[in-house]
Amino acid sequence: MSEKPAGRAGGADGGTAAAARRRGGPPGSLYDYIRVASFSLGPDGRIEQWSERAAELFGIAARQAVGRDPQELFAPVGGHRPPLAPFLSEGGDDGREWTGIVPLQRDGSHDAPGPRAAGGPQPGLAEIYVMPTDDGRGGRGALCVAVDVRALRAIETDIAASEAVFGQSPLGFFFFGTDLTLLRVNESFARAFGRPVGWHRGRTPHDFLPRVEAERLTAALRQVLDTGRPVSDLQLVGPVPGHGERRRWSVSLYRLHSGGGRPIGVAALATDVTGRRRAEVEAAGVRRNLALLNEAGARIGNSLDLERTARELLDVAVPQFCDIASVDLYQGLLAGDEAPPGLADGSAELRRVAYASAVSGAPVDGDDKPVQVGEVHRYPFHSPCAGALRTAQAQAVPPKRREEGEDGPELGAVVRSTLAVPMVARDTVVGLVQFSRTKGSEPFGERDTALAVELAARAAVCIDNARLYRREHERALILQRSLLPPGDPDAAGLEIACRYLPANAATEVGGDWFDVIELPGHRTALVVGDVMGRGLRAAVAMGELRTAVRTLAMLDLEPAEVLSALDEIAHGLGRPGGKQSASRGVRGGLRAADLSEVYLATCVYAVYDPVTRRCAIANAGHLPPVLVEPGENALLLDVPSGMPLGVGGEPFEEVEVELPDGALLALYTDGLVESRDHPLDAGLQAFRDALTDPARPLEDVCDHVLSALDTHHGEDDIALLMARLRGLPADKVGDWTLPPEPRSVARARELACARMQQWGLDGLVDTTELLVSELVTNALRYGEGEIRLRLLLDRTLVCEVWDGGLVQPRRRRARDTDEGGRGLQLVGMLSAAWGSRRTPHGKTVWFELALPDGDSASADAVDALLSLY
Repeated sequence: MSEKPAGRAGGADGGTAAAARRRGGPPGSLYDYIRVASFSLGPDGRIEQWSERAAELFGIAARQAVGRDPQELFAPVGGHRPPLAPFLSEGGDDGREWTGIVPLQRDGSHDAPGPRAAGGPQPGLAEIYVMPTDDGRGGRGALCVAVDVRALRAIETDIAASEAVFGQSPLGFFFFGTDLTLLRVNESFARAFGRPVGWHRGRTPHDFLPRVEAERLTAALRQVLDTGRPVSDLQLVGPVPGHGERRRWSVSLYRLHSGGGRPIGVAALATDVTGRRRAEVEAAGVRRNLALLNEAGARIGNSLDLERTARELLDVAVPQFCDIASVDLYQGLLAGDEAPPGLADGSAELRRVAYASAVSGAPVDGDDKPVQVGEVHRYPFHSPCAGALRTAQAQAVPPKRREEGEDGPELGAVVRSTLAVPMVARDTVVGLVQFSRTKGSEPFGERDTALAVELAARAAVCIDNARLYRREHERALILQRSLLPPGDPDAAGLEIACRYLPANAATEVGGDWFDVIELPGHRTALVVGDVMGRGLRAAVAMGELRTAVRTLAMLDLEPAEVLSALDEIAHGLGRPGGKQSASRGVRGGLRAADLSEVYLATCVYAVYDPVTRRCAIANAGHLPPVLVEPGENALLLDVPSGMPLGVGGEPFEEVEVELPDGALLALYTDGLVESRDHPLDAGLQAFRDALTDPARPLEDVCDHVLSALDTHHGEDDIALLMARLRGLPADKVGDWTLPPEPRSVARARELACARMQQWGLDGLVDTTELLVSELVTNALRYGEGEIRLRLLLDRTLVCEVWDGGLVQPRRRRARDTDEGGRGLQLVGMLSAAWGSRRTPHGKTVWFELALPDGDSASADAVDALLSLY
């Protein structure tokens, strides 16, 4: 025992200072944690020596302990004496040792150096181990060792918990000493590295890792040991005994210290991430495939020319997906026949319309004479290509090798893997695509086959559209016209002009649309969208999305929320029967791939508030709006583009800009600025240049833009929506904040009546006063916080009452015996419209009144009240 006994000469003060010095530094050994104390008993059974640790543990100074009977010293106040004497009466004679428990009474009454509690006594237990002694002269005494039971039990618990974590953890734990040899590993580590636990003790990284990986781990261990900075996610690769594949581990290292702060080694955690790495590689392949599908959606089907569409498919596939590809279409379908002979069994004639190769001199098939572009041919009945045409299922074509002695190149050494994929559109096989990979490329797998089917399906729809577009063009054009808003719409605080130019007769109609939607509070939503794809389906999709936009706008959601809900709607519309039927078979109904382009759409949604003169804008993959402020050049608003509608699950962002009076905001579709004759950037610059004089009449500005830009190409529909921002004058707005108290109802009536008289609307005073009273009363009764009352005068009168409550008002029909519940009925009867909407801090309830025009009388409030009973 390294403790210094406290004699009488030393006094308690010296012990106190020594204990304080010990407690001031970090623990250096196990004894510092469990705080072992000692004292000795003389032959007379009284305390002879009392250590500093004993003074600290029991809270009794040496001058109070030495010379006293330990049974009296350790006896609690009012309690029984502890059985401390048996070592004299029993153990003292035969030399037996004795262990017992005594109470700790650190009540602060003793002048001792131990820790004290300011709040009163700290009772506890001490375990005392009594060992008889002999002074060599026949005198019998005892040496006593005492330990705080709580500290001892806590250490035992910590050790047990550490052992449990180390042994049962699914992570691989291992410890290196300062000499960088393994001291200990757990079972999880041993399993991960394929060796028994005992094998690793004393090993270095070179014993269980390849040389390069072992050197990396050794360098990291030295770095951690020298600097103390941990290392996270160190990737190590190596073989494991008994496993064929190489494994990958993620290792994290940190330095271990002793109680005194001295580095004693490095601890590490190892996790087998082989599966995660494999999943990352697979995810990268999926991302590449998705990127290829996105490119296919953008590049395939840009025209209604059959050969060009086939070439667009091959441009996307070669060389990103395969090395060689060809497209064959049924000759009878190209000639206009709906079901030519031999179509069902795959024996009908086909014409090769496109071919592409990233290697030289390698035909896509193994025939002696490769089929040339434009040539009409047939596939043998039992060939994989004919089988793919018959079954409408993709088939793998085995490479053909020439027999020894035959002339010609060894094609099998060139073409390694080939897929024959039927082109299916609207339940009809229209042709065949062959994708081939040559030596040096990975053979086609299951995911590649699914991607090839998707590419072929998209191209098939476009090719079939080229055959059917003339028949559908007129129907789609009529439908499209019927779904657009008639004439020039009108809105508060805005001057609006719009133009719509359909594509020429040689091109299918598109899904471009625009709309102007009046919202509560004299706000206005401006919408421009473009459904991807063309034809009757695009026109139908446009109508569905435009209707959905109007419905969502009436809910008075934020622009980003409108686009998110619209995205979910478009995502569901693009699948037969909704999301649940997305994987329907080819012959069981329409394929999801056939509708995916039709129901992908771009859209920009803007809400303008003429009171605050601020505009909130959200974008779903659409071209950004153009803003022209007075005296400034036109610029593209920096609005996050977002993903197109129908992709599903992607969030949208919105921005809010403050617009001065006289500013011009232009929303448009890509047909206005994009053409095959010039890039998109050039079209956008020409559009901005055409807006050099925005002060002229808005109709003239629209005409000038259309004449200055190349809008006669007829490649795509053109939608243009322009709005000049006026804002509401300050004298047309009444805005007041009222405290949440009963007298605010009367105050609200007074303010509303005074403002109505100021505006010269005496005929609406009574109705406004009654309805304002109802809304403010409801806000006071069911809402929270301050009440805000706002009156807006433009083409109509709008009254808004804001409060901090979240519960939306609900109109119900009161019974004859009910004393209340008729307020909202009254609001609905006397107003032209009413409703409520959420706000960031509560809700807004509003009503709208038509301005008197002299020809029609407003609703009588008395008659309305009587009709409720």
